[in-house]
Amino acid sequence: MSARRAVFLDRDGTLLELVAYLHRPEEVRLIAGAAAALRRLGQEGWLRVVVTNQSGIARGSFSIGDVQAVHERMLALLRAEGADVEGIEICPHHPDYTGPCSCRKPAPGMLSRAADRLGIDPTASWVIGDRCEDLQAGHALGARTILVRTGYGREEEIAAGADLMGWITHVAADLPAACEFLLAEDAQSGSTEGGGDPTAGPTVA
Repeated sequence: MSARRAVFLDRDGTLLELVAYLHRPEEVRLIAGAAAALRRLGQEGWLRVVVTNQSGIARGSFSIGDVQAVHERMLALLRAEGADVEGIEICPHHPDYTGPCSCRKPAPGMLSRAADRLGIDPTASWVIGDRCEDLQAGHALGARTILVRTGYGREEEIAAGADLMGWITHVAADLPAACEFLLAEDAQSGSTEGGGDPTAGPTVA
C-alpha cells in the first residue's frame, strides 16, 4: 500500500481558540470555519492529525484525563458539523520537569509517531500551526508548512521576521485560509505525491 498524505494540525490557537493551559471542556471553542475546513480536507482524501504540546501535564496543572476530556469535546464539536480527525498525538513533557524528549515540538517525534502508525508520507504532507515550533517540527521531516495568524501566529510572524524564509511555505489568516491554499496547491500540482519545495521562501496571504 502506498504511503498516505496528511495535514498535521496544531491544536490551541490553530484548530481551537486560544485558551492558556486549556483543560476545561466547557472552554473549548473551534476557530471559526475550522470544522468546514477539516470536512473539506477529508473529502479530498487528506488524513487529519492533531499534534499538541501539553506541558501542563508535566507541570501538574492538569491531568491526562483533563486533556482527554478536552479532546472529547473538540471531537463532538467537529462531528456535529460533519468533520473528524484520524489521529491525535500529545506530548505531556516539559524539559524543566521531565527532562528532554523527542516528541515536544519543535522536535518531530509526534509527527513521526503518527506517520508510522497511519502510514503517512511526511514529505507529501503539510503542517499548520500558529507557532514557529509547529512548523519547525514539520520542516524537519520534509513537510510543507503554513503559519496561521490566529493564536500566537501574528506575534510569531513579526518576531521571526526573516527567519521565516526557508522553512515556512505560506502564511495564512487562519485555518480555513490555510486549507484553501494547500488544496489549491494540490490541485495545481495535479498529483497526490505532494510536490513543491519545502525549503522555498514563504508566500503570504
